[in-house]
Amino acid sequence: MQHANNILQTKRKMTSIKRAVVAAIIGHGLWGVSFLASRVALDTAPVILLLSHRFLIAFLIMSVILFTPLGGFRPRGKALLPLILLGLLEPVIYFFGEQYGILHSSTVFSGVMIALIPIASTLIAIPVLGERPTRKQIFFSILSVCGVIGIGLVTNNSGSLDWIGVVCLLTAVFSAVAYTLLNRGISKDYTPFERTYFMLGFGAMVFTVMAVLSVRGDPVLYFRPFEEQSYLIAVLFLSVFCSVVAYFLTSYAITVLSVARSTVFSNLTTAVSVLAGTVFLHEPFSVVGLLCSILILVGIYGVQHGAGRRADKRK
Repeated sequence: MQHANNILQTKRKMTSIKRAVVAAIIGHGLWGVSFLASRVALDTAPVILLLSHRFLIAFLIMSVILFTPLGGFRPRGKALLPLILLGLLEPVIYFFGEQYGILHSSTVFSGVMIALIPIASTLIAIPVLGERPTRKQIFFSILSVCGVIGIGLVTNNSGSLDWIGVVCLLTAVFSAVAYTLLNRGISKDYTPFERTYFMLGFGAMVFTVMAVLSVRGDPVLYFRPFEEQSYLIAVLFLSVFCSVVAYFLTSYAITVLSVARSTVFSNLTTAVSVLAGTVFLHEPFSVVGLLCSILILVGIYGVQHGAGRRADKRK
């Protein structure tokens, strides 16, 4: 009987891990396409208005889901401070650091800095969460990062580097690492829906306040970008797929997978963004870029299959 129960538990665990891997692939894949949608939307509205519209619509959608069987937010008896910190780290601090870091730095430098997030998260998770990746996982994670760096080197090295860009990108990296560890750390106490709901709500509140201040409370200026059909389509895609769906799926993945296995999928975002730019914007794509993308995929595959017998989901 005990042997049969062990077999059943093992099968359930493997099924859960497979679902988490699929969720991570879809979530980070959607974020890869988000760069394309953001580029379209930013032709009509500034960054702060776009962020406000994106997260406000996403939060409204999550609020509707809240009253369906798919939703559920039960903060009673739970501390809200971890959720507040989670929403502050991402999307608020991370988005500011990333957006202004890219604006004040070169393409290569910003790409390299963002690519360091999986490695930094994996290493810091060792003392903080007690998760110890295997040597194979570390090797393949570095291999995947090398692919991201390679893509940055072969793309147009636009922009110039100054101290503001360095500070902003370091802020983005540290906030992303802290977000990953906190998200993983509180996954026992809060469901993926609860974490996603609070993150989107916190982002909507902060970005909308700043957006309203930027237009001096003028509702006409705030809603004017929606007159452009391309902007409306782009914002809806960012809100529904890149915020509601992607954040929920990645929060679910990090609940099941270790930090090493879940964060390496962030490099998939780079490969997908390059592919989307090539297909939809007809941007040049070299053989070296293709090889770097393959390197990213090999690294991700290696991390997933280099875990040995170590459990991803904590008991």
